[in-house]
Amino acid sequence: MTAFFDDWDTPVRPRVATAPATTPASRQAGSPAPSVTPTAPASRPDAALSATDARPGALAPVRAADKRIVNGKGDINQLAPFKYPWAWEFFLNANKNHWTPLEISMAQDVHDYHHRLTPAERHVFENVLSYLTTSDILAMRNIGLAVMEKMTAPELQIYQARQVYEEALHTWTYQHCIESLGLDQQEIYNRYRVVPEIHGKIALANRRLERVMRADFDLTDRDNLHEFALSYLFFAAIFEGCWFYNGFTPIFALQRRGLMKGTAEQLQYIMRDEVLHCAFGIRTVRTLIAEENLQLDPAALARLWEEAEAAEAAYAGYLLREPILGYSAAQHMGQFRYIANRRARQLGLAEPFPGAENVLPWLDEQANLRKEKNFFETRVTEYQTGGALSWE
Repeated sequence: MTAFFDDWDTPVRPRVATAPATTPASRQAGSPAPSVTPTAPASRPDAALSATDARPGALAPVRAADKRIVNGKGDINQLAPFKYPWAWEFFLNANKNHWTPLEISMAQDVHDYHHRLTPAERHVFENVLSYLTTSDILAMRNIGLAVMEKMTAPELQIYQARQVYEEALHTWTYQHCIESLGLDQQEIYNRYRVVPEIHGKIALANRRLERVMRADFDLTDRDNLHEFALSYLFFAAIFEGCWFYNGFTPIFALQRRGLMKGTAEQLQYIMRDEVLHCAFGIRTVRTLIAEENLQLDPAALARLWEEAEAAEAAYAGYLLREPILGYSAAQHMGQFRYIANRRARQLGLAEPFPGAENVLPWLDEQANLRKEKNFFETRVTEYQTGGALSWE
């Protein structure tokens, strides 16, 4: 992932695609097709295919140049040749972070919740869970119903199918925490409906999602395409890149003091997934904007950040109405603005909150799993399948 996304500092610029930028009409019949992957050997001259190679009763072969993020002319059922090899690499990396919530012990958390947390800390813990339980289902619906079916390159859809699974896995994780601690499920799950400060964030996300989820949402219409780009930007950079990233922080603050370490470790694994989700979404949005020559409306972008900040401020005021040791609403909002600037830079946009500082310098390291743990204290966090992970 090094060349694609750096979540801890300013990312390097994405590598320029090696596929030619010509359109199908501008290519000469019989010219060699782009290679399947950047590392694939050059195609043999006699293997080159073109529209003239289609035999009666068959279709012309697919070329990478025919693919686009949306409105492409390729075959959605044919994975290769790749136009977006980075999407396939995201899929491979995602499969290296395979885990289930049952692998992490919650025994100490049960004791902590009932005997060590203060009333203010229990309020924070419960409401973080209340927000997350609904948010991951909403994210799953967004990718599965609003975004994935509008992608016209299968390498994009394959990673997004994995993302849908991961959002379901995250929901299972929150449910496992709720069950392990013996919390009232009906009361916890309904808070997003009855607590205005939680409902406000979900309502804002639903408003961004409502129109683009429609099956008849025509992306050949430039206004609709602009709305779709803003919606996907919102979910990748704000919903997952800011709200989720910042949303785990109160639990990590408890973990730093030796409290609720099982839940926090669950969230660390979820954080790995979410960083990839955010990275993939940002890469896809930037590519979409370039392919379609879109100019995002500055007023619409400003309104997007303003609404996100207002919803987060209301949530922080409710969540941390009484600060807990080492964490306050002011710190929560300071970190939101700092992370929002990071996401804007990764999108190639102006920072929405100039001058915002990193008020929680421990967060990136706390969220990252690059550290040693006592084998008998918790699950070995370096466990993975299929080779080494490289996390920025």
